[in-house]
Amino acid sequence: MSTLNFTIQTAEPLSQFTPRLGRLSLHRHEGPPAQDILTPALITTTSRGIVPHLSRDNVVATSPIAWTQVHFETFLEQTPPVLALHKGSHPLHTFLGYEPEKHILALSLRDPHDGQEMPPNTKEYVTCRCVRGVRRVSPASWRSLVLACKPDVVTALADTPFTPLPHSQKRITKSLERSTAWLADLLKPSQETVPTEHPAVLVQMAGGNEVRARKAFAEGLVERLYGKDQELVSPLQTLDEGIAGYVFDLVPLQLSLAPVAAARVEETVSSSAHERLLKASLAPLPITKPRIVHSARSPHTLLRLIQDIGIDLFDAHFAQRAADIGIALDFTFPAPYSTQTEEQHLALLPRKRENRTDLGHNLFAATYAHDHSCLAACFAGAASFPSISQLSSEFPVCLCGACSPRSYPSWIQHSALDTLPTDVGTFQKPFTRSYIHHLLHTHEMSSHTLLAMHNLTVMEAFLAGVRGVLSKVDGAKLFTEEVTRFHEVYDEHMVVFEEAKVEWASVERARGKGRLQREKPGNTTPLADSTAMSARVSEKGAL
Repeated sequence: MSTLNFTIQTAEPLSQFTPRLGRLSLHRHEGPPAQDILTPALITTTSRGIVPHLSRDNVVATSPIAWTQVHFETFLEQTPPVLALHKGSHPLHTFLGYEPEKHILALSLRDPHDGQEMPPNTKEYVTCRCVRGVRRVSPASWRSLVLACKPDVVTALADTPFTPLPHSQKRITKSLERSTAWLADLLKPSQETVPTEHPAVLVQMAGGNEVRARKAFAEGLVERLYGKDQELVSPLQTLDEGIAGYVFDLVPLQLSLAPVAAARVEETVSSSAHERLLKASLAPLPITKPRIVHSARSPHTLLRLIQDIGIDLFDAHFAQRAADIGIALDFTFPAPYSTQTEEQHLALLPRKRENRTDLGHNLFAATYAHDHSCLAACFAGAASFPSISQLSSEFPVCLCGACSPRSYPSWIQHSALDTLPTDVGTFQKPFTRSYIHHLLHTHEMSSHTLLAMHNLTVMEAFLAGVRGVLSKVDGAKLFTEEVTRFHEVYDEHMVVFEEAKVEWASVERARGKGRLQREKPGNTTPLADSTAMSARVSEKGAL
C-alpha cells in the first residue's frame, strides 16, 4: 500500500485560491520511501512508459525526473498486457527501469495530451487507443491491472467524452455518474485474504465546460455516503477520504470550450474561462490535497495557474515536445533584469519579438551553424566552477547532460541489469548550439537526448525560482509582481515553436518511409505541412 501525503508549507495566511508551497511525500508499505517533492513541481511524461529520447543512465543523471506519468493504453496491443505479467514488490519500476528510491510512478489509462476523437464510452467500459486500434477497458479490468502493476499513484477512470461536440446535458450527467461510480469501484477494499498493494488514488475532475456540473461532481466527493454506497467503500465515509489529489486535464477542457471560442471569433479561449471552471471544481473541496494540471501550454500558463488557482504539479509535456522539434529552452523565473546583463551577453539571448524575448532557441535555424556558445544564455555550465561546492546560488547553473556533461571513469554496461558508474565523474565543457544544430541536420538521435535533458532541467529551475519567490517575506505579493514582469519579458505567443515546427515537418518527410511516406502530402510546402501538423498537435494538446 502507498500513501501520498501533502503538507502545505506557505507561511502566509492561505485561502482556497492562492499560490502556495508544499511538500509531497510518498510512503510505501514495502521498500524504501520515495524522495520528497517540493511543490510547485514537475511531472515527466512518457511514451510507452519511457521518457522519450532518454536511456536509463540519462534518466538517473537528470535530477528533475522524480514524478513520472505512465499511460497504460499504449500497452494494450496484447492480452494480457506485458506490464501486468511482471512480478515483484515494484513490478512497474523494475520492468520500466526506474528506481523506487528516486522515482514516483503514476499510472493513468489514457494519455492526457491525446484529444483525438474516440468512440463513445459506456457504463461498462472506457475506450482508449493503442498501436493496434481502439480497446475497451472495464472498471473491473482496470482495478485488476492496477493491483498487478502496483504503481505508486493511479488515476481513477473518468468518463471524459471525446465524441463530436456539443455534448447534451444528459451526456454530461451520465459522465458525472459514471466517473463517480468508477472511482468508488477503485476505492473499495480488496476481498483477498493476502494483503494487496493499493496505490494512492487521484481523481480526474469531471463536468466539462459546465460550471454547475463541475460543482456538482466535486460536492459529490465530499458528501457523506449511506447504505450500500457506504458499504462499498467502507470504512470510508466519503469518497474524498480515499482520494490523494485532484487532476485537471486541459486538453478535453479546451476542446469543450472550442465552440464557445469560435462563436466569439476568438483564436484561443481566454484563461478566465479555464480559471472559472477549475475554481468551480475546487471550491467545495479541501485545500490540503495536491492539485495537478496536465497539458499547460507554456510557462506563462503555469504561472497563471499557480497565482490564480494554487496548482501544485504540472507535467513537462510542452518542454519535452520542444526537445522533439529542436528547441533549447532559455528562460528563468524571476526574469533577468536587463540592467544586470552585459551587452556581449545580450547577443546570446533568444531573439526578441516586439520587445519580448523568445522562450528558447530554434537550433534548426541556420543562424546557429557557427554559434559556439552554451545552449542557454540564462545559465552557465558547471565546468566554469572548480567544484560543485563552489557553485554560486546567485548565478544560475544548468546541471543537465548538455550544459554540464560528465566524463565517467568506467563504462556504462547496458544490459538486462544495467550497471551504472558509482563515481559521479568530472564536469566537461558544455555542448554548443552549433554542435546540436549539426546533430539535428544530420538526424542524430543524440540531439534530442541532449535537448530533453536540458529542457527538463530548465523547467525544474523555473519552478525552483517560483518556490524561491514564494518562500520570501510577502512572497505572494512579490510573486504577483514577478509574474507580471515575466509576461512583459518573454513572448507568450511562442512564435519560435511555430518556426521550429516548419523545420521539423521537413525532417518528418525526409524520415518517412513506406505507408508513412505515402500518407503524407506529396506536393505541399513546408509551411503547409507545418500547418497540418500544428492542427494534429493541437488536437492532441501537445503545445
